[in-house]
Amino acid sequence: MENTNKTSLSNVLKFVIPSLIGIFFFIMPISQNGELTIPIAILSNFLLESLGDATPVIMAYLIVLSALGSLLVKIAKPAFIMRSPFLHSLFNVSPLWTFIRVLGAILALMTLYQLGPEWIYSDAIGGTLLYSLLPTLFATFLFAGLLLPLLLNFGLLEFVGYSLTKVMRPLFKLPGRSSVDTLASWLGDGTIGVLLTSKQYEEGFYTKKEAAIIGTTFSVVSITFCLVIISEVDLTSYFLPFYGTIILAGVACALIMPRIPPLSRKEDTFINGKPRSEEDENVPAGYTPVSYGFEQAVSHAEKNRFSSVFKEGIQNVIDMWLGVAPIVMAVGTIGLIIAETTPFFQWLGLPFIPILELLQIPYAAEASETMLVGFADMFLPAIIGSGIESELTRFVIAALSVSQLIYLSEVGGLLLGTKIPVSLKDLIIIFLLRTIISLPIIAAIAHLIF
Repeated sequence: MENTNKTSLSNVLKFVIPSLIGIFFFIMPISQNGELTIPIAILSNFLLESLGDATPVIMAYLIVLSALGSLLVKIAKPAFIMRSPFLHSLFNVSPLWTFIRVLGAILALMTLYQLGPEWIYSDAIGGTLLYSLLPTLFATFLFAGLLLPLLLNFGLLEFVGYSLTKVMRPLFKLPGRSSVDTLASWLGDGTIGVLLTSKQYEEGFYTKKEAAIIGTTFSVVSITFCLVIISEVDLTSYFLPFYGTIILAGVACALIMPRIPPLSRKEDTFINGKPRSEEDENVPAGYTPVSYGFEQAVSHAEKNRFSSVFKEGIQNVIDMWLGVAPIVMAVGTIGLIIAETTPFFQWLGLPFIPILELLQIPYAAEASETMLVGFADMFLPAIIGSGIESELTRFVIAALSVSQLIYLSEVGGLLLGTKIPVSLKDLIIIFLLRTIISLPIIAAIAHLIF
C-alpha cells in the first residue's frame, strides 16, 4: 500500500496524545487514601458524592424516558425520531426490548415512590438496584461514555490491532482484522463488538465459524462495566489485578473455545456459502506489523475531528443511560426476586459447592448461588454476592461474572438478534464451558492476591 503521506507530526500527535490521555483515564493506577484506583473511578465517585440523593431520581426518570420513547416509536413513529439515525437506533427496538424497558420503568417508579408490594421495593430487591447499582452506572457511564472515544477514535485500536495480525490466526483461528473488533469490545463495550462482528459477517469479511467465535469469545465486557462490577462488591482498590485476572481468564477461554464444540463445528464458509480461500493475511510488502499498524493509526486519527468525537461521546452516554439502565432495572429486579424469594438459584448452584470447596473458596454455599445467575444478567452475581464477608470470595464472584460473558440481558440477547449463526442452545453451552474454564484460573489468582 502506498504511503499517503499522512504521517506528519501533527497527525502523529493527533494519534499519540488522545490515546495516552485515554490510557491515563482508564488504565493508569493512582493512589487515593492509601488505595489504588483509576482516574475515571475518582471522577465517578466525586460526582456521586456531589449529587447525593438526586441520582436515583435521575436514573428512574431516564428509564421512564427510555420506555416512553420506545412506546412513542411503536405507536406514532414521529418523524423527528425516524429521520434521526441516532434516535431511531435508540428508541426503535424490538417488541421484547420495548416491553423490558416499560417493565423497568414501572419497577423504577414503584421503588422510587414505594408503590405496590413492599418486597418489590425493599432494600434487598428494588432498593439494591435503584439506590446502589444504578447510581454507580449513572456516574460511570457519564465519564466512560465521554472519554471512551479517546481510546476508540484516534488510532489506538488500529495500532494494536494491526500489530497483532500474525497473532490472531495461529492462536485464535481468526483473521488479523478481527483484533480490531476484539479490542473495540475490550476497551469499548461487548455490544460494540457484536455489532461490528455482525456487520463484517454480513459484508463477507468473516466466515460463519469466525463470526461465531468473535461474537461469543471476544465480545468482551468493557472497562466501564468492570468498574461498576468491582464497585458493587466494594473492591475498587483491586481493580488492576481484577482486570488482569479477567484478561488472563478471557485469553484462556479464547484459546480453548474455538477448538471444542459447539464453535469448532461451525461451518467455515461465508454468508453466501463460499469457503474461505487461502489468502495472504500478511501486511503489505515493505512494512512490519508494527510499522503498518502505526501508519494505519495515524491515518485513522487524521480522519477524526474532535467536534464529531465529542458528539459521539455524548451519544455514547445517552445510549448507555437509556439503553442499558432499563434492562438492568427490569432483569435485575426479576432476578433478585427469584433469588430472594425462591430457592431456584440455590438449586442451580448446588453442583458448584464441592467444586468451590475443592478450590478453597470461603462461603462456598453462598457463592454457589451466583455461579449461574449471570446468564440472565451480568450484574446479578455481584449484587447477590456483595454481602459475603470474604474479599477473596467476592473477588472470584465478580471476576467470574465478567468472564462468563454470555448474559441474555445484553450480549446474549444481541447475538440472538443478529445473523451470526449461534442458537440459544449454543449460548447456554458456551456459558457453562466458559464458567468451567475460568473458575479455576480466577480462584488460583484470588488466592495469590488475598
